[in-house]
Amino acid sequence: MSPSRHGVQVPDALVAAHATYAGERGRAWAGALPALVDARLDAWRLRTDGPAACGAVALVVPVLRADGSPAVLKVQPVDDETEGEPTALRAWGGDGAVRLIDHAPATGSMLLERLDARRSLATVADDLAALETLSGLLARLTSAPAPEGMRRLGDIAARMLERVPPALARVADPERRRLLDACAGALAEVRGEPGDRLLHWDLHYDNVLGAHPSDPREPWLAIDPKPLAGDPGFDLLPALHNRWDDVVATASVRRAVLRRFDLMTEVVGLDRGRATAWTLARVLQTALWDLENGDTTAHSVPDVAIAEALLAER
Repeated sequence: MSPSRHGVQVPDALVAAHATYAGERGRAWAGALPALVDARLDAWRLRTDGPAACGAVALVVPVLRADGSPAVLKVQPVDDETEGEPTALRAWGGDGAVRLIDHAPATGSMLLERLDARRSLATVADDLAALETLSGLLARLTSAPAPEGMRRLGDIAARMLERVPPALARVADPERRRLLDACAGALAEVRGEPGDRLLHWDLHYDNVLGAHPSDPREPWLAIDPKPLAGDPGFDLLPALHNRWDDVVATASVRRAVLRRFDLMTEVVGLDRGRATAWTLARVLQTALWDLENGDTTAHSVPDVAIAEALLAER
C-alpha cells in the first residue's frame, strides 16, 4: 500500500489482519486508511513524528500538535468493541488511563496523549510487583460507574448462557464438556447481579504503558479499553494470563494461579466468590468464541489451568 500524502505508511500486518478477520469489508477499510489519516492530520493540525505502528485492530501514528506537544493519532473501525473506547476514556478523564484529547466519532479516530510505547508493565522484572500495579489501576478504573449507553455485561451473560447448549453439543471430549458446564453453572449463579462499574475488559501488562517523559503525571496508565458496564470480577482474566511461562515454571501451577488471583481480588477489593464466578464466566466466553469459530478440540492452556484452580476452591 502506498504511503499517505503526509507520508504515513500503513503496516502490512494491519492490512492482512483486517483482510483475514473482516474479508472485503476489512480490505476496504484498510484501503481507505491513508486518506482518512491525512484528513485527520489536516483537521487537527498535526505533524507526523515517527513511523506508524499497529496492534491487531488500530493504526497508531505518533504526532505533534500545533503547539509542539506530543500526541498519538489512533484510527480503528467502529464496532461493538471499539465504539465505547472514547466514552470510557472521557469518563476516566486521565485518572489511571490515557487522556483523550479529541475524537471524530464517524471515523473511529481519536487524538490521545502520547505515552512511552517502549515501556509497558511487561518490562517490570518483578511479576508480582507488576501485577500489584495493574491491580491498583484496575481498582481505580472500575470505581467509576459506567456511562449511559455502554454495552452491558448482563446482556452479554444472558446471551452466553443461551449459546452454551448448542456449543456443548459440538464437544466430544468429556473433560472439556465438564469444564465448560461448570463455568456456565458459575455464571448462572451471578448473572442476576451483573454490576454497573466501568470495565476495561482487556487490561494486561502490554496495555499499561509508562507516562511520556514530557508529562510524567503518573508512572503507569492504561490504554486500549474495550469497555462495558459490569462486575469488576469479569476484568481479571487477561492479567492472570501474563507471563504464563513463569506460572508453569513454578512448583505448583495451581498455587501460582491462586496467588495471582488472591493478590488481584485483595487489591481491587472484590468479593472472592463473585470474582471467581465472573472469572469462570470469562473463561466460558473465550471457549464459546473458539467453538463457534469451528475449534471443537483446543482450549486455551492458561484458561484450563485457571478454571481448574478456581473450581477446586469452590
